[in-house]
Amino acid sequence: MLGIDSVMASIDMGNTPLVILGLYMIMLLSFGVIAYLRSKSSEEDFYLAGRGQGVLVTALTIMATMFSSAAMLGIPGLIYKDGLPFVFFALNLPLSGAAVYAIGSRVWRLGKKRGYMTPADLISDYYGGSSLLRCLVALTGALYVIPYIVMQIKAGGYLAQRMFPDAEAVTLLGKNFAIFEVGVMALSVLTMLYVLIGGMRSVAWTDVVQGLLLLSGMIIAGLATVTALGGPRSFFQEVTALPPEALSLPGPSGAWSPWKLMTICMFASLATMIQPGQWIRYYAARSTETLKRSALIFAILLPICFIFGVMLVALGARVIYPPILENGVLLPHPAIGTQSDEFDQVVIALIQEHIPLLLGPAVGVVIVSLILVAIMAASMSTADSNLHALSAVLTRDVYDKFVRPNASEREKTWFGRAVIAVATLLALWLVMLGENNPDFQPLALIAQLMFVAMAFSCQLLPLAIDALFVRKGSQTGAICGIIAGIGTVFLFTPFPALIFGEGSFSSLAQLTKVLSGLFDIGFCGFVVNTGVFAIVSKYTPSPSPERVAAFEKDLKRD
Repeated sequence: MLGIDSVMASIDMGNTPLVILGLYMIMLLSFGVIAYLRSKSSEEDFYLAGRGQGVLVTALTIMATMFSSAAMLGIPGLIYKDGLPFVFFALNLPLSGAAVYAIGSRVWRLGKKRGYMTPADLISDYYGGSSLLRCLVALTGALYVIPYIVMQIKAGGYLAQRMFPDAEAVTLLGKNFAIFEVGVMALSVLTMLYVLIGGMRSVAWTDVVQGLLLLSGMIIAGLATVTALGGPRSFFQEVTALPPEALSLPGPSGAWSPWKLMTICMFASLATMIQPGQWIRYYAARSTETLKRSALIFAILLPICFIFGVMLVALGARVIYPPILENGVLLPHPAIGTQSDEFDQVVIALIQEHIPLLLGPAVGVVIVSLILVAIMAASMSTADSNLHALSAVLTRDVYDKFVRPNASEREKTWFGRAVIAVATLLALWLVMLGENNPDFQPLALIAQLMFVAMAFSCQLLPLAIDALFVRKGSQTGAICGIIAGIGTVFLFTPFPALIFGEGSFSSLAQLTKVLSGLFDIGFCGFVVNTGVFAIVSKYTPSPSPERVAAFEKDLKRD
């Protein structure tokens, strides 16, 4: 099999990727301008687009927000590395659709009747309007959003490397930037611009186009992979002939115990559906009927595309480019990369080599360019949603409530735009730091960032379930629970060792290593969170019966 340099040299992409990428960027900026011209200078319009989104826009923006570079790069990398076991991750998609149906419709009812715009609006209001609880819910959202923005921007660098492999360094302000750095800067600036200009409308409209590109790209990639292996029959014969460890739990890396996969499917999917970007989409829908229909489309269409366009592609890549075990370390095939953190690039490498071989150089290069733009669309559709959500959280839950309660609508929208700009620059700096410092392991793999982000978001789940369905908890219990959950997840990340030193928490590090091998880390935080929440709530006052009754009344009718 050809090495990566030979593969790239055999494919003359020419100017086709640049032309297609340029047209795509012009279209996104045009959407931003049109959305700006149709917008009003109000906080609600900037963040919720007037609460009037229909079924098509709602379904595609929810799908595009969920399907990120993690889905198109990180998850295929894990499947390529560990084989069939991680295919069970696809089970989280029907559960995510069910969450949109059950949770989304209730969030919409309360948001419409009470003017909510963020998760903290609903949760803090139900538990009595605690400022501390509002800040904690906002913090939980930010801890989800920032890693997700970072991994989308990082994906832009990978795509630039693959689309323009022979590009020379670009000199800007006296400093040379490699093509990876140019890619992350270009994706960051473009995404920031159209979110800044058009708010929720431009985010939703671009998500529709990006969602269609993404779904089409997945289907084409799946077809190319199956065809490259001689058709469906030959494909499945080749896959079933993979080494036994690639066809059974816990996989070649030993990372996927049955309990870990089950808790990831359950809790990661629910965490993804209650993160701020999705929560805001529930508020922005036209009606509960819109959300229920969108949930049905999501639960049927997305699993099919995911299995066909991600799972099959990654398994086919494992057949074509088998990983290499070197000195006890599993590394990608040279056609994919040379480092242990380059499994993420498997889909890009496969389509760049095999689609031109199947369709001919002229058509193949166009299709490859479109698929690479589709992968970029996956990154941008999640980055824009999370930038927009972070802006809403910090503006509504911090600036509006504690800094400038009497600020005008115009001032609040401009503060939100400033948040988007600052967050983009922060994420860009973190990506550059990780690229220039190989020892900065928190940014090593896209999939790692995804699981950490979802683990933090999962800590909203006990409070959301209680406020929307159970209504038995107390304000003090909610505060203690979410603090305990966030603290537990934090212990599973690399940051305690970075902050306090490797030896400071050696026993605790061993415990978290064992637990993270058995369960999803979000689930571990959820268990601690729920236990503390339930115990403290038992001995502290719950919301007044009048408040609970008012919520129950608002939840029963549209």
